[in-house]
Amino acid sequence: MASTELVISVLCDNYGCLAFEQLLELAQSNFGFEVTDLRSVLFDDGKIAIREGKQPAASGNMIRPDSLVVAKTSLRLCQKKAGECAQCDCLHLCRYLVVGNCTFGAKCKNPHSLAFRHNARLLKRYGLQKLTDKQLVQLLLQNDPSLLPEVCPHYNKGDGQFGSCKFASGCKKLHICLHFLQGDCKFGSSCKRQHNFDEQAMKLFKGYSEENIQNLYKIYRNKYIIIGQLEKPTAVPVLPVARTSPQQPVHQPPQNKPASPTKSVTSSKPITDAERNEICLFFIRRNCKFKEKCGRVHWPLPYRWQVLDKDGKTWKDLVNMEEVEKAFCDPSCDTSCKDTPATTSVLSWFFPSRSAASNSEPYVDFIRMTYGGSPVRRLSTASSVSKPPYYILTTEWLWYWKENDGKWVEYGQGSADASITSKTLENVYLADGDAEIPFQAGNQKYIFHFKDAVGNQQMYQQNLQYQTKREVRRRPCFVSAHDVEQKLKSGASHTSSSFVLEDVPSHWDKSALPDLGYKLLLLSKGAKDYNMIETLFKRTMPNGIIASIERIQNPSLWKVFQWQKEQMQKRNGGGLVNQQYLFYGTEDTIVDAICEQNFDWRMCGVHGTAYGKGSYFAKDASYSDRYSKAGGSRTKTMFVALVLVGEYTTGSGSYVRPPQKAGSKALYDSCVNSVSNPSIFVIFEKQQIYPEYLIKYR
Repeated sequence: MASTELVISVLCDNYGCLAFEQLLELAQSNFGFEVTDLRSVLFDDGKIAIREGKQPAASGNMIRPDSLVVAKTSLRLCQKKAGECAQCDCLHLCRYLVVGNCTFGAKCKNPHSLAFRHNARLLKRYGLQKLTDKQLVQLLLQNDPSLLPEVCPHYNKGDGQFGSCKFASGCKKLHICLHFLQGDCKFGSSCKRQHNFDEQAMKLFKGYSEENIQNLYKIYRNKYIIIGQLEKPTAVPVLPVARTSPQQPVHQPPQNKPASPTKSVTSSKPITDAERNEICLFFIRRNCKFKEKCGRVHWPLPYRWQVLDKDGKTWKDLVNMEEVEKAFCDPSCDTSCKDTPATTSVLSWFFPSRSAASNSEPYVDFIRMTYGGSPVRRLSTASSVSKPPYYILTTEWLWYWKENDGKWVEYGQGSADASITSKTLENVYLADGDAEIPFQAGNQKYIFHFKDAVGNQQMYQQNLQYQTKREVRRRPCFVSAHDVEQKLKSGASHTSSSFVLEDVPSHWDKSALPDLGYKLLLLSKGAKDYNMIETLFKRTMPNGIIASIERIQNPSLWKVFQWQKEQMQKRNGGGLVNQQYLFYGTEDTIVDAICEQNFDWRMCGVHGTAYGKGSYFAKDASYSDRYSKAGGSRTKTMFVALVLVGEYTTGSGSYVRPPQKAGSKALYDSCVNSVSNPSIFVIFEKQQIYPEYLIKYR
């Protein structure tokens, strides 16, 4: 049984959750888990929810020992009646069989078997096929909201015997203290709300098994831990990591360009190598709204070192990756091995009680990118030069050349100042990895080469007078786990001070500018921008009935958008950038993520691929209406985004970025269906987009 399935089964055998120290002890003593195996499971936010404990964590350990680890799944029971649903992504199973005992027995119209094809297929898809029936029941009970009576929210408000609930004793919901079930009631025995399941409450649990009734408190507690994780970022300092990745080509460290956001596919297709090489910046900030749908790696550090397992497919985390990173950031280091091996063991990054291997342990060879003969890779956040300067925890790459005495000198530093700097080289490298750059250091002239004469990724500089060559290295600036936490704290504290009212559009409501995230402002029908958006919408949707138009005020995204606009203006010789209001149809479930983090077509769905792999925007609302999905209220959702379309050309399905302009290495800004009369625009960089308005319509 795989490690994930094993951890889930252990949790479900223990009423769906365990304290972290208990789970760690079981994993180490009973199952022989490697630390990295357990870590990759614990921080999988699709399978695990964690509520932070109160006991102090051991030195270097970022999880408190009494933190509760709860088993989680998105699998649900189908709510349709028997025979009404042919195929869906929910289990076809009798509800009463799950909660207790079905009195209908063989006469029951609903399935009583997990073995028939539909259920077996779903269990395999969710990785639950090896769970026992009892384990699966526990997992479903604490995750599927349809299996437990809802707690009455009105009972938990007001001062009366029944709170503010008007149904009193006739209420069909539970009258019990919500905070008691959540495990955080401050009043204890003096609380005026019920802290037990009384006779009235037990009527709602008719048909539940005796064992389930005895464990109701634990089931509800687990349920609310899971709900709490969905509603807000987890309180645990170290957040979920990405799933174990399929095999990827091994990259030499200088060539690990940050992943291009254009090399992407939908969730139904394999994620590309480029995506897996970039760590999600929103996740590091504890706020990725795309969660498990995110196409980038979820990891709490701006770097991640992994070694390829013997199976040739699975990448496993190196336990001492912070030490490896520190060595890699030193341009003089060819390996992670110290000149004089330490006599003490290196503590594990997450679990200090587990030490690294002895001095004879294999080391990382930074030149060959191997570890004990096995391929190694380094994942990274985006390069700092590719993002606005106020983005935190991007990767700052430094460029070095080797002097005669063997010392490494950063470009632009030292006694003989070079006319190029690390920032210059990084910008050119990302834009054109084949470029050759002339520069001067002192009275000597050089050519910088990103590749050697035969096209290998061997960077060097050559003196034009003496023809001597010197090795060049690209290494990141070191950031420790402690540095990450400090940057997150300082970043949050300086957010508001770094933003001034003049930075936002004049028509925005200045009283609704959050330090982080966004606010939705409902526009009145007489408002100028309401009329503008309504006119654009009605031009091709005359029969559409607008229920509301809201303005999205996200200062952080607006700053990024304005920074991108400035960059495009500079490339355009200071000229104006072509920007347009365009439509984008979608569904309610990802509205929050788009408002928070902008459009990303890997997570937002595909509106076409004929003109390139990017986000598709339409000039006409009628086109975007095809992709708007009605929710339960039958109301559809459509964004109106301000888009920097810039200079465009006809797209192609093979494009993952705009093509080069004729006779130039500069790229177009976007792709279209027709240059002479464009109605569809494909945007590959989300920084060119600001989602400004949200239309609800029928």
